[in-house]
Amino acid sequence: MAAGTQSGVELESYQVILRPLVTEKGMHLSERDNTYTFAVNPLATKTDVKRAAEELWSVRVISVRTQNRKGKPRRHKMSRGQTHRWKKAIIQLHEDDRIAFF
Repeated sequence: MAAGTQSGVELESYQVILRPLVTEKGMHLSERDNTYTFAVNPLATKTDVKRAAEELWSVRVISVRTQNRKGKPRRHKMSRGQTHRWKKAIIQLHEDDRIAFF
């Protein structure tokens, strides 16, 4: 099932969700609120992320929140640069569903 038609690019489910963000805060949210955090393709919409999560893990998604994260300025010796900008998705699942990363 293809997604990502907003920009005219067709994305498959495995191209929408790039990787889980395993942080201390993310693990706390997954245990307490059944909410999981992922780095997603910047072209993906909320409906694309919902469809991809339901297809990849066979879970029921309640809500999806997204954030566009800006790149930060960085310096190495005398050269200046910028970290990459990326998109973050926070997915809340039905109370009976879980995603096991470990």
